[in-house]
Amino acid sequence: MRAARLLHCLLLLQNRGRMTSAQLARELEVSPRTILRDVDAMTEAGLPIIVYQGNQGGIELGFSYRMRLTGLAQDEAEALGILLTRPCPELEVIGLGNAGRIAQSKLLESLPETAQRQAAGGAQRFAILPPDIADADPRLAPMATAVRRQQVVRIQAKSSAPQKIHPLRLEFHLDDVFVIDGLDSPAPIPLSDWGDINISSITFDR
Repeated sequence: MRAARLLHCLLLLQNRGRMTSAQLARELEVSPRTILRDVDAMTEAGLPIIVYQGNQGGIELGFSYRMRLTGLAQDEAEALGILLTRPCPELEVIGLGNAGRIAQSKLLESLPETAQRQAAGGAQRFAILPPDIADADPRLAPMATAVRRQQVVRIQAKSSAPQKIHPLRLEFHLDDVFVIDGLDSPAPIPLSDWGDINISSITFDR
């Protein structure tokens, strides 16, 4: 249990930079005193942990230290393999299919050899197939681009009362797709209500 917590602590410091003992304690659900003991243990093990005192102090990894994704339990590696090899047609729809495949490969390659084998075993034993969205609506890709670029969109653009929205995100549900508007409507807007859409070159702030 402690080994897993130490690994989690290292990953937090690596990915977030300097953190206080109180912040680490909240993330790891232990007391700040336990965090300080863990820091002592990591320092004794030779890890470059730096502790800064005072109001602006905190704990961080020194010397640009980076670690590989090690220490995964067997079931964690299996679960990761299933997640990483699950087909995700939604990425194709929003134009990120190739980027997703490259990221998947990089993540699997970053695992130690033993964890790679366990991940591969999980992927061979279990397959979680997504719903078929081969006939994707042609409005999804441009709406996804607008979400990524924070572009203003008009839905029902050819109607007598077009609606301007700030698309914050797309939600893919089993039976529908929704866009979340950050301008006027607090409720998700289903695909069936979009009508014709017009993507503006004007951007908005989240």
